[in-house]
Amino acid sequence: MTKAKLIEAISERTGLTKLETKAVFVGFWETIEETLARGESIELRGFGSFRIQDRPARNVRNPATGESLRIEARKVPIFKPSKDFKDRINRGTSE
Repeated sequence: MTKAKLIEAISERTGLTKLETKAVFVGFWETIEETLARGESIELRGFGSFRIQDRPARNVRNPATGESLRIEARKVPIFKPSKDFKDRINRGTSE
């Protein structure tokens, strides 16, 4: 599902206009990005949690050329779905 289709589906479900829904959606994601950028975690009960994980620097090899490369340390966003969310997804796929 694309961002536009998701906004449309939320708009239909809530009765908000697409513009209002888009504003809420963009605000929601910007808040998540800003919170994670500050190093804070986000927990949405019944859905899951977002956090930042540090990945250490490492040496890798390009399999095509054999050249050694260095990948610098970096931070990556991690999403962990809640047990309830995973259970709802699995119930939905088995019916």
